[in-house]
Amino acid sequence: MKPSVEIGGDEVINPKSSSWRNKTRLLLAASCALWFFSVGVGLSIVWEYENTPGTAANPYVQLPSDSQIKPVPGRATLVMLVHPHCPCTRASVGELALLMAQAQGRVTAYVLFLKPRGFADDWEKTDLWWSAAGIPGVQVLKDADGIDAARFHAATSGQNMLYDAEGRLLFSGGITGARGHSGDNAGRSAIVALLTEGEAAQTETEVFGCPLFSKNSECRMGELNHAIHSH
Repeated sequence: MKPSVEIGGDEVINPKSSSWRNKTRLLLAASCALWFFSVGVGLSIVWEYENTPGTAANPYVQLPSDSQIKPVPGRATLVMLVHPHCPCTRASVGELALLMAQAQGRVTAYVLFLKPRGFADDWEKTDLWWSAAGIPGVQVLKDADGIDAARFHAATSGQNMLYDAEGRLLFSGGITGARGHSGDNAGRSAIVALLTEGEAAQTETEVFGCPLFSKNSECRMGELNHAIHSH
């Protein structure tokens, strides 16, 4: 072991010890930099995911007469298409509840829950189903094999279409500002304006949700997580 060096009666730290501390500081600084970089990348991925819209519908300008939707005479009709295992759509259902309260009985809403062939009975009756069913003025329906979703040319969970009392399309789009985010948004504002004032600044908005039909969709991941946590 090298002796400590004394200069003017003061003991100088062993050079090896000083070198070790310098290396430790460098390692700590590098670790912190790597951590901040990883967090930044993670936040960037989350931000991109939340703000990337799904495929918007291209619905007919008239309410399809062969769908299971039966409009109430003299009242507007709102249709929402939902994948029952899409975690993003919880926000859409929450926004629907606010919308219906603001509409004050001017519209009847139908929420169609996808039920693919071959899945278990009541597969579609998740918490989303019961949340939507509890909203005044809303009827929930099973969309067997996605037949009605196809009729409305819908591809993304959370897609909405608003039709007037004569069945004419007034609005098409989503009612959240990002995936899974509640709060004021252009879609809800547009629908409420159309129902209460007869016009709106926008008649189309982006739709944020899981793909309705893709086997590799985020909804499959959501379904898997639900199954894991329920056991």
